[in-house]
Amino acid sequence: MTQAPMQLFDRRALNARRSRRRPDALFLHQMARDEAEDRLGLVNRTFTAPAVVCPFPEVWEGFHPQAKVVADEDVLDLKEGTHDVVIHAMCLHWSNDPVGQLIQCRRALKEDGLLLVILLGGQTLHELRVAMAEAETVVLGGLSPRIAPMGELRDLGGLLQRAGFALPVADLVPLTAEYRDLTHLVHDLRGMGETNTLAQRLKRTPPRGLFHLADHIYREHFANAEGRLHATFELVCLTGWSPSDNQQKPLRPGSAQMRLADALKVPESKL
Repeated sequence: MTQAPMQLFDRRALNARRSRRRPDALFLHQMARDEAEDRLGLVNRTFTAPAVVCPFPEVWEGFHPQAKVVADEDVLDLKEGTHDVVIHAMCLHWSNDPVGQLIQCRRALKEDGLLLVILLGGQTLHELRVAMAEAETVVLGGLSPRIAPMGELRDLGGLLQRAGFALPVADLVPLTAEYRDLTHLVHDLRGMGETNTLAQRLKRTPPRGLFHLADHIYREHFANAEGRLHATFELVCLTGWSPSDNQQKPLRPGSAQMRLADALKVPESKL
């Protein structure tokens, strides 16, 4: 009998944390919606059958009269070839099978349909990682899984190709928030359901001094002149199209009709 692969995230714990969300803490999710609306507005096409995969449906209320809002589950409630655009918003960074999620989205798209993914990227909460790692080394004598690993831009863009999307593009929107202390930051992370759900996380209560030391380290390295703590969030945006014979195709290497140096009107020199 084959053994099931180890899961990186505890989805039951994730769902429990999301159920305790606070509407006032969902600012990243609202920014993701704003980013999606802006980007769709730049596409020269009218979408009539959108689907939105997200953890908090209330954020997407009134987005589009025909929009189908789908819960973030391992198996998405999407029918094959039904939608002309699928938005996967703020949940791919919690997936145990991100490529599988993208493949499900591709199958749900009509020919030449658009996928837009928005998720948290690699530099998210890097200040908190540093502070917690140093504090745990001092207090516990080693590190424990506390902050989820998040993909870098190049790696996340590669997921689109692995999932079979054409014309893949990846870019990011850097954001910075300010907090009065570490407790304030953790309070917001709890309110948006983004606290630790790693399957291998420590489940016992940490020593009282751990977060006190982490706050001191955080403040020492990442506080501004007013003493407020910087927290970085990266919104990574991925776009790709379901394959179609009518799409643009990249030119064959060596098929250009003009040298780049001539086009730029600069002298050409050998390497």
